[in-house]
Amino acid sequence: MSQASPSPAPAPSPRRPVVPEQPRWHGRLAAHLIHLAASSLAASIRWEWIDDGGLTRARQGPVLFAVWHNRLALALPIYQRVIRGLPDRQMAAMVSASRDGGLLAHVLTRFHVRPVRGSSSRRGARALLELADAARDGCDLALTPDGPRGPCYRVQEGVILAAQLTGLPIVAVSCWLGWKKTFNSWDRFQLPLPGSRCQVRFHAPMEIPRDASATQRETLRAELEAVMQALDHDGSLPPTSPPRFPGT
Repeated sequence: MSQASPSPAPAPSPRRPVVPEQPRWHGRLAAHLIHLAASSLAASIRWEWIDDGGLTRARQGPVLFAVWHNRLALALPIYQRVIRGLPDRQMAAMVSASRDGGLLAHVLTRFHVRPVRGSSSRRGARALLELADAARDGCDLALTPDGPRGPCYRVQEGVILAAQLTGLPIVAVSCWLGWKKTFNSWDRFQLPLPGSRCQVRFHAPMEIPRDASATQRETLRAELEAVMQALDHDGSLPPTSPPRFPGT
């Protein structure tokens, strides 16, 4: 009696691409309200500016902005104030592919920022390629180097890889608030209080060589982390009166 031949093993199913989640109607409404609240709050802030890299004094190509996750409350209003005198600039920013990220993506679009959906844990490789496309289109880029899950004030390698892939210099943005509420979250999120003083500093650009080795990337990552921690680690900035940017 002949023996039945074994059935062929089933072919592995292709991995499905991660589709970014979108907010429902109430999420879109929340995005609209967040935009109104952030704009109104920003209008009450007493702004001070320091521009170490000449970002607003001379016409430059696109850059990659790096800002801590807990300073996101004013990140978009800050960018809007910077680009008022630079109308040709536009920006793309990476946000999570989760539903919460979908809400933030809608907030970004209301500030005329192009959202790129992804993070280190979901859709990261595809998001990096989309960031590179945005850079080729002439967009500034924005990343939270300690996001999306921390640890707080710890620069991850993703921002260095993004700069290496796109060829854009990294401009660290420090943001100190005089009056704020700090939440008990992983990032110690800071919510500015109306009328607060806010000192914003654009650091000198950091170039990331396209052919940087893993060792060089780690050295540059540590340097960026040291720069950002020096002024933004929950302490106070020197009470100086820096010059204001033209048009602000």
